[in-house]
Amino acid sequence: MNLKLESENSDDYLKEIPDIIQFNAPSVQRLIQSVKAKTESPRERAKIAFEIARDEIAHSFDTQSPHITIGAVEALDKKDGICFAKSHALAALLRGMGIPAGFCYQRVLRKGTVESGYALHGLNAVYLEETGWFRLDPRGNKPGIDSQFSTDTERLAYPIREELGEIDYPNVFTSPLLSVIKAMRESPNCQALFFNRPEFL
Repeated sequence: MNLKLESENSDDYLKEIPDIIQFNAPSVQRLIQSVKAKTESPRERAKIAFEIARDEIAHSFDTQSPHITIGAVEALDKKDGICFAKSHALAALLRGMGIPAGFCYQRVLRKGTVESGYALHGLNAVYLEETGWFRLDPRGNKPGIDSQFSTDTERLAYPIREELGEIDYPNVFTSPLLSVIKAMRESPNCQALFFNRPEFL
């Protein structure tokens, strides 16, 4: 996919965002330092960060957790969050290591049928000097979903079926969508958030 950057300035994809992307928080810094101690390669650091967000944060819908985590600190500390929170966590880890990361979205069927309605799904775009921009999806794997770290051929969580009204947006945003944050903040629990997620950009 030809990605559409919100900003051509890579510094805009390295910033902290109060309460959402907080890579200077002590717990996030400890995790970042542990990643950096394992390798000096930006690519390998990005892969480790991706696997932390994908595998070490449980997807709240999969576990039927009632709790909503929003910011990176909360998602990483509680090891719980839906796709949006997991993408916030991955962005915080990457940005904290000086690796530009943005926010991407797809419109997917809620439960696999048109009758179930649609909701946005959140993932990330990452920039490495050797590859340019590419997308990663830290949603978390389960039977039928196999998202992997890949800098060439995308290996994302969901194949987008345009014939069913799903949309793969090419946008790479510098900040999470305000409509997404609003839905997360205003939903009383994760079960409500399942239906309150925005349907479009």
